[in-house]
Amino acid sequence: MEVSRRKAPPRPPRPAAPLPLLAYLLALAAPSRGADEPVWRSEQAIGAIAASRADGVFVASGSCLDQLDYSLEHRLSRLYRDQAGNCTEPVSLAPPARPRPGSSFSKLLLPYSEGAADLQGLLLTGWTFDRGACEVRLLGNLSHSSLRNGTEVVSCHPQGSTAGVVYRAGDQNRWYLAVAATYVLPEPETASRCNPAASDRDTAIALKDTEGRSLATEELGRLKLRGGAGSLHFVDAFLWNGSVYFPYYPYNYTSGAATGWPSMVRIAQSAKVLQFQGQAALDCGHGHPDGRRLLLSSSLVEALGVWAGVFSAATGEGQEKRSPATTALCLFRMSEIQERAKSCSWDFQTAEQNCKEGEQPERVQPIASSTLIHSDLTSVYGTVVMNRTVLFLGTGDGQLLKVILGENLTSNCPEVIYEIKEETPVFYKLVPHPKKNIYIYLTAGKEVRRIRVANCSKHKSCTECLTATDPHCGWCHSLQRCTFKEDCVPLDNYENWLDISSGAKKCPQINLFRSSEDKTTVTVVGSLPPRRSEWKCVVKNLDTGRELCKGRSPPGRVCTCNMLTRATYKDVLAVNVTFSSGSWNLSKRFNFTNCSSFRECPACIGTDCAWCKSERKCIHPFTACDPSDYKTNQEHCQVAVEKRAPSKTAGGGRFTENRSSRANPGLQQVFYIKSIEPRKISTLGKSNVIVTGANFSQASNITMILKGTSTCDKDVIQVSHVLNDTHMKFSLPSSRKEMKDVCIQFDGGNCTSVGPLSYIALPHCSLIYPATTWISGGQNITILGRNFDVIDNLIISHELKGNINVSEYCMATSCRFSAPSFKGSKARANVTVKLRVQETYLDCGSLQYLEDPRFTGCRVEPEGDTELEVKIQKENDDFNISKTDIEITLFHGENKQLNCSFENITRNQDLTIILCKIKGITNANSIDTSSKKVRVKLGNLELYVEQETVPTTWYFLIVLPVLLVIVIFAAVGVTRHKSKELSRKQSQQLELLESELRKEIRDGFAELQMDKLDVVDSFGTVPFLDYKHFALRTFFPESGGFTHIFTEDMHNRDANDKNESLTALDALICNKSFLVTVIHTLEKQKNFSVKDRCLFASFLTIALQTKLVYLTSILEVLTRDLMEQSSNMQPKLMLRRTESVVEKLLTNWMSVCLSGFLRETVGEPFYLLVTTLNQKINKGPVDVITCKALYTLNEDWLLWQVPEFSTVALNVVFEKIPENESADVCRNISVNVLDCDTIGQAKEKIFQAFLSKNGSPYGLQLNEIGLELQVGTRQKELLDIDSSSVILEDGITKLNTIGHYEISNGSTIKVFKKIANFTTDVEYSEDHCHLILPDSEAFQDVQGKRHRGKHKFKVKEMYLTKLLSTKVAIHSVLEKLFRSIWSLPNSRAPFAIKYFFDFLDAQAENKKITDPDVVHIWKTNSLPLRFWVNILKNPQFVFDIKKTPHIDGCLSVIAQAFMDAFSLTEQQLGKEAPTNKLLYAKDIPTYKEEVKSYYKAIRDLPPLSSSEMEEFLTQESKKHENEFNEEVALTEIYKYIVKYFDEILNKLERERGLEEAQKQLLHVKVLFDEKKKCKWM
Repeated sequence: MEVSRRKAPPRPPRPAAPLPLLAYLLALAAPSRGADEPVWRSEQAIGAIAASRADGVFVASGSCLDQLDYSLEHRLSRLYRDQAGNCTEPVSLAPPARPRPGSSFSKLLLPYSEGAADLQGLLLTGWTFDRGACEVRLLGNLSHSSLRNGTEVVSCHPQGSTAGVVYRAGDQNRWYLAVAATYVLPEPETASRCNPAASDRDTAIALKDTEGRSLATEELGRLKLRGGAGSLHFVDAFLWNGSVYFPYYPYNYTSGAATGWPSMVRIAQSAKVLQFQGQAALDCGHGHPDGRRLLLSSSLVEALGVWAGVFSAATGEGQEKRSPATTALCLFRMSEIQERAKSCSWDFQTAEQNCKEGEQPERVQPIASSTLIHSDLTSVYGTVVMNRTVLFLGTGDGQLLKVILGENLTSNCPEVIYEIKEETPVFYKLVPHPKKNIYIYLTAGKEVRRIRVANCSKHKSCTECLTATDPHCGWCHSLQRCTFKEDCVPLDNYENWLDISSGAKKCPQINLFRSSEDKTTVTVVGSLPPRRSEWKCVVKNLDTGRELCKGRSPPGRVCTCNMLTRATYKDVLAVNVTFSSGSWNLSKRFNFTNCSSFRECPACIGTDCAWCKSERKCIHPFTACDPSDYKTNQEHCQVAVEKRAPSKTAGGGRFTENRSSRANPGLQQVFYIKSIEPRKISTLGKSNVIVTGANFSQASNITMILKGTSTCDKDVIQVSHVLNDTHMKFSLPSSRKEMKDVCIQFDGGNCTSVGPLSYIALPHCSLIYPATTWISGGQNITILGRNFDVIDNLIISHELKGNINVSEYCMATSCRFSAPSFKGSKARANVTVKLRVQETYLDCGSLQYLEDPRFTGCRVEPEGDTELEVKIQKENDDFNISKTDIEITLFHGENKQLNCSFENITRNQDLTIILCKIKGITNANSIDTSSKKVRVKLGNLELYVEQETVPTTWYFLIVLPVLLVIVIFAAVGVTRHKSKELSRKQSQQLELLESELRKEIRDGFAELQMDKLDVVDSFGTVPFLDYKHFALRTFFPESGGFTHIFTEDMHNRDANDKNESLTALDALICNKSFLVTVIHTLEKQKNFSVKDRCLFASFLTIALQTKLVYLTSILEVLTRDLMEQSSNMQPKLMLRRTESVVEKLLTNWMSVCLSGFLRETVGEPFYLLVTTLNQKINKGPVDVITCKALYTLNEDWLLWQVPEFSTVALNVVFEKIPENESADVCRNISVNVLDCDTIGQAKEKIFQAFLSKNGSPYGLQLNEIGLELQVGTRQKELLDIDSSSVILEDGITKLNTIGHYEISNGSTIKVFKKIANFTTDVEYSEDHCHLILPDSEAFQDVQGKRHRGKHKFKVKEMYLTKLLSTKVAIHSVLEKLFRSIWSLPNSRAPFAIKYFFDFLDAQAENKKITDPDVVHIWKTNSLPLRFWVNILKNPQFVFDIKKTPHIDGCLSVIAQAFMDAFSLTEQQLGKEAPTNKLLYAKDIPTYKEEVKSYYKAIRDLPPLSSSEMEEFLTQESKKHENEFNEEVALTEIYKYIVKYFDEILNKLERERGLEEAQKQLLHVKVLFDEKKKCKWM
């Protein structure tokens, strides 16, 4: 809600508020309002919070536990305690009214063992689940499993209490948990939730060994409840002076009443055996008649030896008993509690019963000076800063207060340092930042905020900063403002920051004094910042700009400036004095205007003039006077000051109440107070508060005294106007949010109590409904929000008619008013709804006016003889008409009337039907026949709707013969003209077809010549896959099952872990002769399939990944062997297919060696091609079912059944995600979609627009978000399928589109996070359709018979120009890609290409092959065909993207054109050739020439030396160390060897020189067999 600066229409003058609005708003700016504070929002209400020293903040909400970083901006880990993926909450228990305890699944959250030597930090958590289970976890990460756990440790009831503390004790220095809990609740309906063991049912406090199994408790480690004692509610647990203390209070969970005094029980900080050391009652009931028996929050101020607690009295149902004294902060000395804690116990069973009969507990009294009474405190945290005790207090209306205790522990008036805008009650536990004492964590509802502990910046001067006595704040010399010490730079110099211990006297001040009779000196006193540069001081006449004095001094000394007394100086009216050193400066202005006009010392001293005592007059400081008489210190005339101190006017002044009675004893007049209205006012105050009673006109002096927080001054307000003897008016000042006691004092007598008055926040609007109304007005409009009971007026602001006051009926959370009429204004108008509070106007939202509803007719039908049903037809509109808005009356007979009772409104596709019924009549049929019209009153709109006439029987009989004659004549006419009509229609159809063809061809030609695609060169970072995933996708393109076994992290693998059998196999494979023999033997086996050959080659590539030099030599040998086979048949077919191990090995070798070239040179243009192609495809319609599109390169994927479409510009607003979004992200983006796009397609385009705009993706996945159309204040979720989806005649559902929802240009779409479980990608079945309707031609024929001309004739060939349009759009990008492949950067070819091409040239020369075409084909088959085409068709091998079937079809056309460029045969294409071939037919000859030049350039390059190639391969091998698990590859290779073991062994026996390899193979088999036996054993 914004504060409007525009005033309302002129109103009668009113008494001014005591505090001007501007001053109040400036004062209000002091407490932070939550704009810049980090906020964490959880799914459920927060039940526990704790901060660890090094591992962040832990927040329990519902059944979840989150680990957050200290800034609350990132979640580090999460634990789901109940249901995975769902943070359930205890919904079965309704949230009780404060101050009753709330419900929570989380009962304990205790970090411990932090900072202990050689120990990890631990977190102890307690939950209601599993009968009150506790778990011990590592602090570092919640996702790790628990170390220890046990049941029946904490309360298993969501409303039950638990408090605990962990400490070290015993000989073994083990960690123990002392825990107190409400194990049993008296309510029978909750008794079935959990049943503790019989031995635990009476347990109140227990000791648990956290290092033992299941957190066991010894028999002597329990303290049990005394027999007959009720439930105890434990609030806290803490350690002090060797003991454990548990603050608690007796509590009846059924009635919600405290049954005894709050107490503190003390036990020894021991191991195993629980030693009861006594208990003491706590009395914080001062100032409340019933006492305060509820303990809400607890905090130990250990450094001071003081415990602070927030106590509350009962407030009754609906808070009706809440008063300004309901809650209080009380401080108790721990030494006194320890001293008075008696061993006699009235709540627990103890070994020694020293209680006397009827003995009542002795109540410990708090420190009186520090008690602070307030209407609604909820929490406290205390600490000591710079020897000052600081207390932070949370309130029920979302405020964080700060109290600083004086030297005698006297509370000051608390300062509001933060306010939660939503006014959520503050959680009972405030948590300090464990590392930075300038922050505190404030929990309320579902949110945690990190708040600064002081508003130092509100103090504008050094004196103001240091006199505020806030120990967190000090004056920073270098910044010249009030700051935290951490914010004052440089931090290394302690003199740069003045804290409150320095006092205001240390603040730098400029002094002007008479140092001698004829000389005036200007200097600076107080603490100055240490400076390294010299000091300068200047005194300048402000009127003339002339320098009167100028001085300098070295860095160590303060500069002074001396001015001699001159006659001309008496005319100087104002001077400016400046002291500076480097960038630091201090200046002060002195005014000497009218010094001689002041006759007394105090008035003179109050200005910058001087008082000359000897002459008893006020003088100009630069004029002559004895320096001993020259007074500028106010203490010389302090008495006079006190006499002349101006008294504050009554009307907002803050005074201490005058307790003396000054009433005239002789006057026996009785003044009676009845009431005060209103009881609630806003923080702006109220200028017309009315008090009613008796005899007011008899008093001469009436004042109202407001008393809020006990440690703050009272407000004393003089009566504004005594209206008469029974009514008087007061004008109350502004104040902060709180409840205050009001009393009225007559003529200085006793103050008569009037009861409480509440200052509450300004109203806040959350919803206006309905947000659309009709121009005639009168509709009931409701506003929802809060604090509406303090508004003075509700105003409708119209751009032409100005501000209009409307009568309203307001309660605290809602306002109702009748929409005013704007008849005569333009039909459509938006008006602003405003709330006036005092003279402030608050924008509440807008209300849209539309044309009045239009009624088209009505129908009256009898339902039996006792009931009539009236149906009124109305045109469809956007009005939300309710039962209270409409009044329907039926007129019948002779002006007789019947009221019709509204039933419902039904909206159809064409009309809206309003149904009402008239019941309890006796002659329904006769009324039906005599009914005439219906009157409809909608607010101010009154309309008469005529009844639809139904022809009578007689009328029907008369008309029927006439109709028969007309039909006969019509039939004759139709017959005669049938032939003419048929020929005319055929002619029209042909003309329509011809026109359609012309239009499509012309549009296609124009698009081809004019259409431009905005190719984005800067598309962010190219999403390359890492080498491991690139290689695996290339090695195993179709065997996805093999990839995961190679992807484990190999960096931590110990090389010594490789077992003996695999080591032996690895050594054997490195025998070249053996490996070549094995490959040839395997290839001769009939059942060694092509798939087996490819897999074997890929396993071999991975096994030799770090031995590329050896792998290359194997490749050479196998390639030569393949040439020997091919030369006998057709050499041109070599390497054309992948039918042998060597061919797949060559593919893998190229992938390994060219991965760097692919990434550095080809990757970016390739990614740009895929991106541009996607962009062009999505520019036109795409059928989401078949993936066919209007713009494509492949005729098979052409969407020729294209509907007419148009572009829709949307204004998209992205919902903020605090956990994963930076501050500079643009969340308002304009996105272009098509009206034929489905909602899913629109989402994809919106996501792509976000990525293009911000350079980074949105923080959610596509299936995690939803779209909402915002119309005014209404929202409608957009879905592909919903209740409004069109269902065709054969039961097929048509997907919703942007056009289906009638979304127009400029509409606002909100992207929001789905709350419900979201699904994965949706695949639509045959029961759905999008752009291609089922059996489209037949469908159109059938429809055409009934709806002539509605469907346009479609021919696929009409849209072939779209293929050419797509080709033109990507042409420049495609050529850039092709040329990056067959170019030589820096006149150097990649090592692998140069090496292998030279190898092929050499082999051709050895084999005496003279045909150059053979070598060209070898090179083409080994590089473009074997490697580049594979990459071009599969971008998902290179990038982390998803390839759609449509993109695959387009890339196949591009890959075909690429290979045609390397072909030597000339293509002879005719008009009947496939479009996929024709598309690039003109470009192929140019590409062929470039390819030939490319091959020639590589051949002309100087050959590579063997050392150069070996160095390249060695470097590549090192790059890929530990990338893959070679052991898996070796195991797979061994499987093939053992499968064909006999054949391989026979081959080795026949070959010479392989005897040693044969022995090694047998040894390897023995090792593998032994390993297999070990596994069985």
